[in-house]
Amino acid sequence: MKHPVVAIADDDLSFANYLKTFLASRGYDSRIYGHGEELLAAARHGDVPDVVLLDVMMPGMDGLATLKNLKAAHPIIQVIMLSGRENAPTIVEAINLGAVNYVVKPDDPQGLGEIALEAAIKQAVENTKLVSEVTELRRQVNDDQTAAFFFWEKSETMRNIARMIERVADSDVTVLLRGESGVGKELVARAIHERSVRRAKPFVKVNCAALPDDLLESELFGHEKGAFTGAATTRVGKFEYADSGTLMLDEIGEMKAGLQGKLLHVLQDNEFTKLGSNKRVNVDVRIIAATNRDLEGMMKRSEFREDLYYRLRVIEIVVPPLRDRKDEIQRLAEFFIGKYSTKYNRPHSGLSPALREALQGYGWPGNIRELENVMKRFAILQDEPALIGELRATSARQQESIAAAPVVGTVVPEPAPEEPVVASNGNGHSAPSRPQSLADAARQAVLQAERDLIIPTLRKVQWNRRKAAPLLGISYKTLLNKIKEYGIVQE
Repeated sequence: MKHPVVAIADDDLSFANYLKTFLASRGYDSRIYGHGEELLAAARHGDVPDVVLLDVMMPGMDGLATLKNLKAAHPIIQVIMLSGRENAPTIVEAINLGAVNYVVKPDDPQGLGEIALEAAIKQAVENTKLVSEVTELRRQVNDDQTAAFFFWEKSETMRNIARMIERVADSDVTVLLRGESGVGKELVARAIHERSVRRAKPFVKVNCAALPDDLLESELFGHEKGAFTGAATTRVGKFEYADSGTLMLDEIGEMKAGLQGKLLHVLQDNEFTKLGSNKRVNVDVRIIAATNRDLEGMMKRSEFREDLYYRLRVIEIVVPPLRDRKDEIQRLAEFFIGKYSTKYNRPHSGLSPALREALQGYGWPGNIRELENVMKRFAILQDEPALIGELRATSARQQESIAAAPVVGTVVPEPAPEEPVVASNGNGHSAPSRPQSLADAARQAVLQAERDLIIPTLRKVQWNRRKAAPLLGISYKTLLNKIKEYGIVQE
């Protein structure tokens, strides 16, 4: 494992050597520079450390001037200023110039000075890691967005959605994204944000299905210290984080009625109160909501507020499933195999005609997310015959289910809302109502095929859902949703 590199810029060679020994004992590599110009010259030639320990008082270019030049060339570099004494004006100026800390030089071996210095270095190293991770995530998101728009412009089905994104991006209207899990709703939301006047402000995503109601309320609106058991500190919620930016409420259909009312109030008045507080917080946030649920049916069952529905659905964008976007499959597969072959240092010579045919013939119930997971696995394992066999076998089961679908025309009353609508597998599970159109028949056939694949996979791993999810090529959360949706119970 590569050790963090710490640069020491100090004209006092004995002190610099003392720091080098101290850092080595803590697992850090270090380099010594006798003055600021030497440090800047090394950085210009690509020798950029993770952390810089920079003496304030140096001959020639002093520490503050060095700091200013260093931050101008490398804005994210972590710099800790060192001085023989505390000086309030110097501390303020150093922080304003971008230093992350200011430490008095330790002169008491194994004493408080070394403790303070070590803590400052650890924090700076963590900051460096965090900044690198965030930068990489942003790069990946930007790459994915660029690729997505390229595919959408080439896709007849998605071209209209790309045009709609361009039309609504610069307005502040609320957008409701509809579509199955894994179709790329988050990419659409990010594309809207990146093309809006809010692009320089935060894009914040909240999964409304990931947390129970009380925690989701705290996640969205924050809480005051002592607001509930375990609230040891005041917390800023996602609405405040997203102020002046965009907040994506994913899986909005999972939000319970009580919280829906508070969300409606924010949409109407642009203000809210934290848990445990009476103080109003004003925010300017654009809302993009997403769901794969039947919100209209939920309204009829009083599970979703009608007034909130119309507040969210100013603009509605329906993202079609991948099975209706066949012209994207090969290009997406090539993109993902190239991406993960590079990431995992695997060879890649393109997709064979047989694999292209298998990819094209598969129904992709998990949509783009499933395709990405499959191509990631293929990039690592490089086992084309196994992948082709798996895709063809599953496709055959899907086709058999479609052929066995009930004859259209007979209408069976729908089950009560609380009863799961599931495909029968001969084990006593209730059957769904008969389809009333070819689209319904195809949809039910896909659901049957998914269920017929999920149950044996769960049995194979002794019902360990975390192990089953990657085998199915879907996320753990998606698997839980499907188990709930199909009424699957452990045998």
